[in-house]
Amino acid sequence: MQINICNDANDLGAKAAKLASARLNEAIFKYGEARLVVSTGSSQFETLQALTKEKTDWTRVEVFHLDEYIGLPLSHAASFRKYLYERFINLVPVKRFHSVDVEGNIEEKIASLSARIREKPIDLGLIGIGVNGHIAFNDPPADFSTRDAYIIVTLDEQCRLQQVGEGWFGSLSDVPEKAVSMTPWQILQCRTIISCVPHKVKSTAVRNSLINHVTEVIPATILKTHKDFYLFLDRNSASDIIPLPE
Repeated sequence: MQINICNDANDLGAKAAKLASARLNEAIFKYGEARLVVSTGSSQFETLQALTKEKTDWTRVEVFHLDEYIGLPLSHAASFRKYLYERFINLVPVKRFHSVDVEGNIEEKIASLSARIREKPIDLGLIGIGVNGHIAFNDPPADFSTRDAYIIVTLDEQCRLQQVGEGWFGSLSDVPEKAVSMTPWQILQCRTIISCVPHKVKSTAVRNSLINHVTEVIPATILKTHKDFYLFLDRNSASDIIPLPE
């Protein structure tokens, strides 16, 4: 694990994007293509914005994402598919985008998506960490035992309150209780994992993830078991671990 503490979210995004681009370019050089998993949420704004400006042959990059609410249409402001189309997919000419679709027969959609993600290894995962320590929508206690690629999960109250706090929903009752999420095991199959975790609101989750042993009640702790894991923090998100001078 390598921990990078940056000045602010913009600095974090720029540095993480450079590393992400380098890893994608290495995969393209070695395999002729790259496969990428991206995450969403307000903590990923700066990283995705910077990544779209990096020199990468996006026509050779196949993209997956982590999760999507069940019962939320693509047109909703909080839809993660809408988020990614507007902030990433529509801005770079990716080879293919495999969205987590939640319309129709969800079990069939999960099976199809799982088959696609397992066709070849994933080269890079951009994996955020939630206020409650979740990765993707694997809220505590997360299921570390399943070897499924995607599962249906129930969102806990802290996770749903985070979505309200970030402005995606007007109230807790507006936030769906169910979602489709990539599993912790599938996340760990990425050859490289880069976690971008800025902002003061994440400082407790960062501290809990770093000081505790691997545990399902703090799902992000499992990232520490990965052989090529990079954690990018800013001064605010690192403040519960390393008090930094003004």
